[in-house]
This record gives sequence, structure tokens and C-alpha cells, in this order.
Amino acid sequence: MSKNKLINILIVEDDIEDCNIMKNYINTREDVKLIGIANSTTKALEYIKTHVPDAIILDLELNDGEGSGLEILEEIKNTQTDIKPIIVITTNISSKTVYTYAHKNGADLIFHKLKNDYSPELVIKNILLLNKTRETNRITNNVKCEETINDYRNRISDRINRELNLVGISSHLIGRKYIHDAIMYILENNQDKENVFLYLAKAYKKGNSTIGRSIQTAIEHAWRKSSIEDLQKYYTAAVNYNTGVPTPTELIYYYVDKIKKTM
Repeated sequence: MSKNKLINILIVEDDIEDCNIMKNYINTREDVKLIGIANSTTKALEYIKTHVPDAIILDLELNDGEGSGLEILEEIKNTQTDIKPIIVITTNISSKTVYTYAHKNGADLIFHKLKNDYSPELVIKNILLLNKTRETNRITNNVKCEETINDYRNRISDRINRELNLVGISSHLIGRKYIHDAIMYILENNQDKENVFLYLAKAYKKGNSTIGRSIQTAIEHAWRKSSIEDLQKYYTAAVNYNTGVPTPTELIYYYVDKIKKTM
């Protein structure tokens, strides 16, 4: 993570007043960014799945929502990802048993809301400190440069695959591989040194038209098989009214822009 990159934060909280206080404070800062607010387990896990936050401010009690913060901790713990978000719990609960359980399941810090020194500033300050520690550990870790680059590429590749899975672009279609590689190529070559379809044609020794048809087939297959609700939720760009599906270029650059925002 570069020094200039904002830390993306998700708030999981059902108390509207507490939400607004934390949100208003985050909005005054230039080093963190609020990417969403969830008041239930379902909404929180959906945000985590689609936006991959760097940090989560998590309330254990979701009385006005649904579920609990402990359920969310368990789901995050069981998620197979290389990088876990920083998790800071804010709660009115003062049970040592609950605190121990939360720490064992991935909570980094716990703040009791009723303590005199509790404040949004304290929470954000500690998130920044934890993030700085993680970054320092990565830099000082005795890992070869090639492996570090590979870790980065694998993380981006996993994100691309998650996004394509959400709209049902099937992995058994060759067009899925072309879409993945096109997105990866553009993300790694900001200046887009050559047309992405030309790059794919060279890489796979196929004609441009063959590459384009394969991608279009994968897109049309997904738009036929996936539910309208999922498509509207996970692919928010406008789609041509006449065709009902995005073009290969539209879909590729939609995901390039979406993933860039969280890099």
C-alpha cells in the first residue's frame, strides 16, 4: 500500500447517532475514506465481499439491524483471503469472555463506548497505527522482490475473479480467461501501451475477432444465466437498451475502474 493510498473503512453499526458521529469525523480526514455503512450481518458481509475494506469499525450488538458482530468476525475468519481487514470493535459490552472470544476470532482492538477517553479520533488513530505496523512488517519481511510482486498480482487476480463470479461469468468459458487477462493487463500498464485486444491476440496467438467473440459469448452466457437482481447489484454501469448486455470493452473497463478505486 502506497503512502498516498486512502485507507478504506466500513462501519458496521446500527445506532444512527453513533454512525453519524463516526461518519462525520472520517469525512474531515484526508487519510481515510468511508466506503459504506451496514447495520446487519447480511449487509456487512455483502460490503466486505464486494468492496474489500482495509479496515472495519464493528459494533458487536446489532439490535436494530440483524445478526451480530461476532457472526461477522467468524465469517471473516473463515474467508479464504491472503489479506484480512483491520478490525476495531466499538461496543457497550464489557464482558471479558466476549472480548477474549472476539480477539481469538480476529478482532485487533476493542473500545468500550462509555469510557471517558472514547472518541472517533481515538478509533481512527489506532486504525492508522495498526496499518502502519502492517506496512512496516511487509517491508521488513525477508521476502524476495519477485515474490512480493507475485503476492500483489495474486491479490489483484483474486479480486478480478471474485468480481466476475458475482455476475456469473463462468470459469469454464475461454472468454472468462481473456476478460481476466485484459483487466490485469490494463491495471499493470497504466499508459495502455497497446490496444488490449492486440495484446490478447499476441499472447494467445488468436485473431482479434476470435478474442472479441469469445469474450462476448462469456458475457452473453452470464447475462442469460444470472438473476437480474445480481446483475443490477454487482454490475452498475448502464447497459445498451437494444442488446441488453455490455460490450467486451465496456465490461473490461468497468472492472478496471472499479478495482482501481480500491488499489
